[in-house]
Amino acid sequence: MYKFGKVQQKILLSLFGGVALGASRNSSQYFRTFRKIRKEWDKINQRNFNRSIRRLAHEKFIQEKILADGSFKLVLTKKGKEQAQILNLLGDSIGFKKPKRWDKKWRIVLFDIPEKDRVFRDILRHHLYNLEFYKLQHSVFVSPHPCEKSILDLTRIYSAQKYVRVITAVKIDNEDKLKKHFFKL
Repeated sequence: MYKFGKVQQKILLSLFGGVALGASRNSSQYFRTFRKIRKEWDKINQRNFNRSIRRLAHEKFIQEKILADGSFKLVLTKKGKEQAQILNLLGDSIGFKKPKRWDKKWRIVLFDIPEKDRVFRDILRHHLYNLEFYKLQHSVFVSPHPCEKSILDLTRIYSAQKYVRVITAVKIDNEDKLKKHFFKL
């Protein structure tokens, strides 16, 4: 899988956000989405932006379409839409919403992914680190945040459901260490 830089992620997600704008059901949803997209655009350095656009076009994630009036627009390719959906699902810039209060449950992700599917294994690890999971063992990660659906959606996208288990637990024997890590006690 292609490893996206921060600016490339923002570009893909912003272009993908344009699809979300078009699918908005009401004006408040439209403006809320638009504000999020605009904030991300404001943070991008122009030089990094230009380099990222060239790289994304070279890798066939986006393409430039010239319009009849001489202007152009950037469009996600099929490959770009797939990657934007994955980034939207579990990306560095969006992730999932962390609740204000902990529900006293631990989410444990265990996986045993064969060597032939190493790419997905690396993708899963990358997303778990980005979601701030704590690594208990090489293929065992834990988090206090409810993200089961996101993890299961990712495994479904890669048809890897048979290799990944998500467990919701009430107690873990080294819970004090985990609480210190997550809640900075």
